[in-house]
Amino acid sequence: MNFIDRHDEIQCLDDAMSRPRGFGVLWGRRRVGKTRLLTEWCQHNDGVYAVADQSGPVLQRRYLASALALRLPGFDEVEYPDWRALLRRLDRDAGSHGWRGPLIVDELPYLVAAEPEILAVLQNWLDSPSRQVGLVVCGSSMRMMHRAVLDSGAPLYGRASEAFGVQPLRPGFLAEVFPRATARELVSAYAVWGGMPRYWELAEPFGAASSEAVDALVLDPRGPLHREPDRLLQAETPSATALRPLLDVIGNGAHRVSEIAGRLGRQASSLAGPLATLGEMGLIRRETPFGSDPKSGKRSLYQIADPFLRFWFRVVAPNRSLLAAAPRETRLEIWQRHRAQLEAHAWEELCRMAVPNLHRVVPAIATLGPLGEGQRYWRGNDPELDIVARSVTRPGNLVGEAKWSTAGGRPSVPRLGTLIGDVDTPIWSFLFTPDPSPESTDVVDAEMVLQALR
Repeated sequence: MNFIDRHDEIQCLDDAMSRPRGFGVLWGRRRVGKTRLLTEWCQHNDGVYAVADQSGPVLQRRYLASALALRLPGFDEVEYPDWRALLRRLDRDAGSHGWRGPLIVDELPYLVAAEPEILAVLQNWLDSPSRQVGLVVCGSSMRMMHRAVLDSGAPLYGRASEAFGVQPLRPGFLAEVFPRATARELVSAYAVWGGMPRYWELAEPFGAASSEAVDALVLDPRGPLHREPDRLLQAETPSATALRPLLDVIGNGAHRVSEIAGRLGRQASSLAGPLATLGEMGLIRRETPFGSDPKSGKRSLYQIADPFLRFWFRVVAPNRSLLAAAPRETRLEIWQRHRAQLEAHAWEELCRMAVPNLHRVVPAIATLGPLGEGQRYWRGNDPELDIVARSVTRPGNLVGEAKWSTAGGRPSVPRLGTLIGDVDTPIWSFLFTPDPSPESTDVVDAEMVLQALR
């Protein structure tokens, strides 16, 4: 698969190295494309890329020395007794060769797990006036990266000139991977693969809305993604496998803290820490209704953040035993049973994501000006609203109904004002449906949504 987008991330890395003795930090979950980003950037910046593994410190230093030897000849001809000795030699050889980096160390948490003292060594080296080499470090373990770099008490805190998380690719770029797909098919692809470049790469040979890809890659016990969530949790340092039950119950319909606690047989007060950890890892998100205080947890709902994981915990997790022995046609029947619901959920999600940029692609919304964040609305027995957003430039709210199928009616505009507690403010009502409707100016279709998400 071709390298897609990442212009903002590359600019951040360029900015980090434009400063004397730059230091950049990035993080993100597995499969999000960190390694591809770093290797592509490294090739254009005379850098050295090295990836750590789970070996002991002696072997880790040997592997890093071998990588540096590609730019600094002879660097790997010495056995380094500790990290201080290796970094002293790096300063000396880089100075004699006029090399200023960048040195990229991927999976820093593996080095820290093997020898925690390396953080103090790196701290001293980064602060040393003799250092000339720019450094970029990266990690998949969100918790370890926080403890090493991002928390206020972390050894490397405050030293990075650029620090950012690598996010999934924007859904609109699916059209570059599946150029022959319709907009509706691209939404169907997003419902399974989300924005993870590695999943896109695996699915590319099959086509956008391919059940064959779902079966071969995920449902089949031999598929490379059949046990993907377990690998994601195991990749954390330390392992986060103990958090798996929370993902299971959230993925199967428990979204309030009280519901999650009830299904797990635990006190609701005991879940604050684990839920926060899953949020930091980017695996779940806390959602609050439009018009409520985002700091208040009373009406919060917890959702699986990634479409692929949402699909996996809805389709694979409850059926692992059946999938282990089922023929292909049975596996596909299980998938089809859940497909429409997952696609409808993904369509609503994409519509809300697109709202802040819709004024750029939808003429009827362009006259309203830019809009704020798209949110859901729910309260007690009131009807749920799929999309609500305030105008940034004028009084008024956009209210949207997301329909993956054409069945069902639309709520009345006066009733909408009563529901969201904003009766006197203008309300602009739009229907979000994947299929185009040229005769209607208040319809937002899938092509518009995906254009807004590029």
